[in-house]
Amino acid sequence: MSQADRLTATERKIAAILADEPQTIAFGTVAQVAQRAGTSGPSVVRLAVKLGYEGFVDLQAEVQSELAKQLGPARDRIRQRPPTDLISRIQAEEQDNVVRTLQGVDQRALDRTAARLADQRHQVWIFPGTVTAPIGIVLAAQIGQLRDGVTLLSGSEVTVSGSLAGLKAGDALVAIDIHRYERSLVSMVHWARDRGANVTALTDSPLSPLGSGAVETFFMSARAVGPFDSMIGGIALANLLGSAVAARLRDSATARLDAIEMAWTDSRALVAERLAPVRMPEGVVSPASR
Repeated sequence: MSQADRLTATERKIAAILADEPQTIAFGTVAQVAQRAGTSGPSVVRLAVKLGYEGFVDLQAEVQSELAKQLGPARDRIRQRPPTDLISRIQAEEQDNVVRTLQGVDQRALDRTAARLADQRHQVWIFPGTVTAPIGIVLAAQIGQLRDGVTLLSGSEVTVSGSLAGLKAGDALVAIDIHRYERSLVSMVHWARDRGANVTALTDSPLSPLGSGAVETFFMSARAVGPFDSMIGGIALANLLGSAVAARLRDSATARLDAIEMAWTDSRALVAERLAPVRMPEGVVSPASR
């Protein structure tokens, strides 16, 4: 009989947290883990013992050790021996990041967030950290083509606070960052929240400081094979939010996208003509020809 077969229904809920949100186990208390799983503290401790640990502290120490290999700075991870099957490992990890991220999205939270981002009576502010900047760029670019009043925040705390001087109560602010959270970003997000902004957090853990005071929180998986955190799950989440906003703004956004497309065409901003095919090295097949 496997360990899974011996778990009660309650213990399975806790085990799911261990598998899907190891940060919660690693950095949370027994009470926080129990609350996340919808169960009691003694049940959390009993599961740890059943899994072969002396108690929750021992389980937590092992999870912290495992996460340290994944969540440590790039300078530490670059010293680890890379896998020999790099392509297949990265393919599997990135697919898993997308699945974990999107499976964790609550439909009602998505609907509420899309409604706020589509509300043209209020501005939208997109505020990513340095590492998560690609996610912010994708989200801001998509929503910015659907409506006015979308600002992508970047730069120093002085620059960001100067931009946010135009923030009004009821505006939507999307804060994006993962572990080793930028102190200035967290500080500015809390400042904006205190001024009446509706904060949506895109982050990696229920214990993230961005979740404090956020009206909605979405979790992304950023696991990586190499030294750098993956942004693929977060970009999938940005695509989901962009599509949800587009569905709400379909009527008004149609004319806006037509105008944008016309401007691109008239200004010849895009190279629309088909170029001569690139000659691939012998033995290499381009993705388009597969």
